[in-house]
Amino acid sequence: MSEQHPIIADLLWRHTAKKYDTSKQIPQADLDILFEAMRLSASSINSQPWRFVVIESDDAKARMNSTFANKFKPNQPHIFDSSLVILFAHNPNYTQKDYAEVVDKGIEDKRTKQENRQSAFNSYMFAELNTDENGDNSAWTKAQTYLALGNTLHTLARLKIDATPMEGIDTELVNEEFKAELDGYQCDVALAIGYKHQEDDYNDKLPKSRRNLTDIMVRV
Repeated sequence: MSEQHPIIADLLWRHTAKKYDTSKQIPQADLDILFEAMRLSASSINSQPWRFVVIESDDAKARMNSTFANKFKPNQPHIFDSSLVILFAHNPNYTQKDYAEVVDKGIEDKRTKQENRQSAFNSYMFAELNTDENGDNSAWTKAQTYLALGNTLHTLARLKIDATPMEGIDTELVNEEFKAELDGYQCDVALAIGYKHQEDDYNDKLPKSRRNLTDIMVRV
C-alpha cells in the first residue's frame, strides 16, 4: 500500500497544529536542515523572489503579537506558544537587477559559464511577461513564495515538526511592524512551527480527510 511509504506516512502524520507545547523547542540541528531546505526551494526561472524573516526572540515575538490588535485573534496564541514564526515574503517589483544576483550566483556555483552570462538573462522574459506597466509582478512572485511554503511544510513533516500556516494575519500591520526586516518585500502569510500539545490539540486527534484522487486528477 502507498500509505506505507515513508513520504505518505509523513504526510498523513502532518496536521495543522492548533495548540503548541510551550515547553518544547526545536533543536538547532533540525532548524539547520529546515532553513537549508527552504533555501533549496524551487521557483520559476530560479528567481527566488523571497525573503524569510524568522521571528524567534522574545522581543520579535512581542512585536508580532502586537499586530493582532484588530483581527485574527485565534492565531495569536501561536506567536508565543510555538518555537518560532517565519514570515514568508515576496518581492512585489522583481527586476532584472534582482535576477542578476541569481545569474551571478549561478556563475559562482559553476552552473553557468562566465561567457554565457548575457544569454542567461534570456530567461528573464518569463518575469517580464508577468510584470505590468508599473513594474508590479507581485502575483507571480507571491506564487513562487508559496512553492517555498509547500516545500517547507513537507520538510517539517519529514522532521516531525508541527506547523500552522497563517494567512490569518493583519498583513498591513505585519508589514509595517517588520518594515526594516522585510526591506521592501511583502508578507501575506506566516508559519508558526514547534511541537503540538499532545492533550490539547484537538486537530491532531481527527482523522486526515482529503478528496478522493479520482475527483481531483484526470490522467490523459
